[in-house]
Amino acid sequence: MNKLIQRIKALLQRILKRFSSNSEQPSPLINSRPLDTSIKSVSPRWESGLVLVCSQCANEQSGSTASEELENWLKSRLKFEGLWGEFRVVSTSCLGVCPRMGITVVIVSNGSAGNSPCLIVNPQSDCELLYSRIKQNKE
Repeated sequence: MNKLIQRIKALLQRILKRFSSNSEQPSPLINSRPLDTSIKSVSPRWESGLVLVCSQCANEQSGSTASEELENWLKSRLKFEGLWGEFRVVSTSCLGVCPRMGITVVIVSNGSAGNSPCLIVNPQSDCELLYSRIKQNKE
């Protein structure tokens, strides 16, 4: 995951350097300067966490919908316990981990500062364990 983030940052810096060489104003992202404040920012309802479920993992293995079933189970469970809204479950494309067995899930919280681990989840046996890990972000 760190390698992927580093590659994305490097690519963005190259793009921004090319863009900034065509204009007289420096790019807002070079040297980690903050973004232009004219871009609107909002506070999301899912302040406790965002759960990213890779939609490609199970499809690559067997053509099944295991990742969709996991995503739907998590949404139902969060709604049942009244936590939907504080947490959001989102299907994402490939996260670049590609486990042989299982589904890649990333739990992103406001306090994670970009250090969110990729979890490899067995959708048949790890649902409750994953759910308890998600709830830990609330506490």
